[in-house]
Amino acid sequence: MITDAKLIARGEYLAKAGDCGACHDAADHTPMGGGMPVNSPFGPIYASNITPDPQFGIGRYTLRQFAAALRAGKRADGKRLYPAMPYPSLANMTDDDVIALYAYMMHGVKAATKRAPETHLPFPFNQRWGMAFWSMAFGNHDQYKPEPKESEQWNRGAYLVQGLGHCGACHTPRGPAYNELGYSEASPWYLTGGVNDHWLAPNLTGDTGSGLGRWTAADIVSFLRTGHGAGAIAFGAMAPVVEESTQYLSDADLHAIAVYLKSLPAQRAYGSFANNEHARVQTERSIRTGEVERPGAGVYLSFCARCHRADGRGQPGKVAALAGNPLVLAEDPTSVMRIVVEGSKSPATATGPAPQKMPGFHAKLTSAQIAQVVSFVRGTWGNHAAPVSDYEVEQLRSAIHQ
Repeated sequence: MITDAKLIARGEYLAKAGDCGACHDAADHTPMGGGMPVNSPFGPIYASNITPDPQFGIGRYTLRQFAAALRAGKRADGKRLYPAMPYPSLANMTDDDVIALYAYMMHGVKAATKRAPETHLPFPFNQRWGMAFWSMAFGNHDQYKPEPKESEQWNRGAYLVQGLGHCGACHTPRGPAYNELGYSEASPWYLTGGVNDHWLAPNLTGDTGSGLGRWTAADIVSFLRTGHGAGAIAFGAMAPVVEESTQYLSDADLHAIAVYLKSLPAQRAYGSFANNEHARVQTERSIRTGEVERPGAGVYLSFCARCHRADGRGQPGKVAALAGNPLVLAEDPTSVMRIVVEGSKSPATATGPAPQKMPGFHAKLTSAQIAQVVSFVRGTWGNHAAPVSDYEVEQLRSAIHQ
C-alpha cells in the first residue's frame, strides 16, 4: 500500500538522496512547489510543481505515469521533459524505489496550489517532441544491474552515484546536444568534471591532481556529511547539495559512495601537487615580499593571506586550503575565478562547522588582478596548473554580470 508509513518514510529518504528539493522547491521555499530555474545553455528551464495538487502538480499521476516521467522524461500529457530533469540517471532506479518515492510524493508532501512558470526556449529547442529522438540517441534506458565482480557495498555506491544521486548530471561533461558523455564508469568521460551555470563541478576520478586521488574514503564521507573534507569546502552549487541532500544520507550509504568513487581510475588527468618544504618556503617569501616578478603575490598578501594563510593551508573547519586543492588544480579555472569574483558560503549542516562566508572581490579587484591572483595560487606551494588570463576573467564576469 502506498499509504504505508514506512514506505512513505523511505520515499522521503530517497527524495533527499536524489536532492529533489534543490530544483523543485519553490523560490518561497514551498516544498516541491516548483518554479526554480535551471540555467541551461539554451535558456532557463523551470522545475515543475511535483506536489500532489491535482491541478498544478502531479496529483492525478498514476504510478505508471510517475515512473515514465522519472525514468523516461515523459509527462502524463505525453509531452517530453528536457534533460535538465536527470531522467537518464533516474532510469537506473529499481521498481521498489520508484514506488517508495511515489508514495512520498503523493502522501508525504503537502499539495501546493500554485502554477510553476512555463519554460519558453527559443526555436528549435522549444520543440519538445524532439526530445523523444534525443532520448533515443543519448539517453539511458536501463535499470541498474549489479556488477557481480564487485562487493555489495560497491554496487550500492554505484547505484546511488549513477542513479538517484545523478552525480554525473553536473560532474560529467556534456556534448553539443547537452548530453552527458557517459552514465557509468564504462565511459572514460564519466565524472571527469563539467561546467554548469558557470560553476565547474570537478573531476571525481582518481586523478592525483585535479581529482580525488589524494583523498581517502573518510575524506569523501566527511565532505558529503559536513561540506568539509581533505582541506576542501563545498562551495557554489555544491553547498546546497550538502545542506539539502548528502548530510541526511546514512553512514552506510555515504561509505558506499566513497568506496565506489575511490575505485574509479584516474581519467583526464590534469595538474599536480608537490608537497615539499622548498616550494612552501619559496612561496611564503614571495607573499611576504610581494615580488614584482610575481604580481599575484602582492594581491594575495593584501586580500587572501589573512584567511588562507601564507602557506596556503587555510584554517580547518573555516577556510579552504589552496595548496593541493583539486579545484585549484583543475584544467578549467571557472570555479576558482568565480569564487574570487562573487565569493561563496560554506554549507550549514547538523554535524559540521558553522558556515563561513567568503566575500566577493568584484568591486575591489580588476579582471587583471583577479587573473594574477588566481594564476598565483595555481602555481605556488607546489601547485602546478596553467595560469589564467584577464580575458578569461572578463568573459566570466560578463556572463555572471559581476
